[in-house]
Amino acid sequence: MATYTLVHGAGGDSWYWHRVAPLLRERGHEVVTPDLPTGDDAAGWTEYADVIEAAIGDRREVILVAQSMAGFSAPLVCQRRPIDLLVLVAAMVPRPGETGGDWWEQTGQPQAERALAEQQGRSSTGEFDPMEMFFHDLPAELAEAAMARGRPQSATPFTQPWPLERWPDTPTRFLLARRDRLFPAEFQRRVVAERLGIVPDELDAGHLAALSCPDELVAWLERYRADLADSGAVTAG
Repeated sequence: MATYTLVHGAGGDSWYWHRVAPLLRERGHEVVTPDLPTGDDAAGWTEYADVIEAAIGDRREVILVAQSMAGFSAPLVCQRRPIDLLVLVAAMVPRPGETGGDWWEQTGQPQAERALAEQQGRSSTGEFDPMEMFFHDLPAELAEAAMARGRPQSATPFTQPWPLERWPDTPTRFLLARRDRLFPAEFQRRVVAERLGIVPDELDAGHLAALSCPDELVAWLERYRADLADSGAVTAG
């Protein structure tokens, strides 16, 4: 069985995975859900990666799952130690030397977000509404719980260049969310093709897929794990 290490995105915590982790444990896997130091202005990409690596410890057969902003920090862990598989879920994909702040304009995210809003008949110029952007596909009770769990997100990581010279050699898969309003599907298809050279798989979900469709997400993770085992592409540890 594998060790799934599930890493949340900006302003979140390990609760984000509370619908996914039990499903993986039911299948006999170990699950690790670190809390990143999102509110610490002294913490950047290196410190985020330190927390992930410490949570993994000496575990083997690790599948590292990175949500949203964790697309910047998770690959650093892959560069440091053997990771069997990296799965990016509705994630940012950085280029060497690119800061988290620069990523938005350099990928064209603002234009893609506005275009989708206009296509859907939503305002593209109003005040940012997290309920409309992130929680639109969640039941009201779950959306309220997710809103209440939000944590401050330091701007420090977004000022720091991504330190790797290239994407790590770890096998990488990407799951985009077709109803994602922050990272629209067509935008993600283009960015993933340009930066990773792969075709992403797709979930019928908004940006927070671990909350809206945990069963489907787990099915994809288990499919990736089985494919990896069949290929024999498992790190020696």
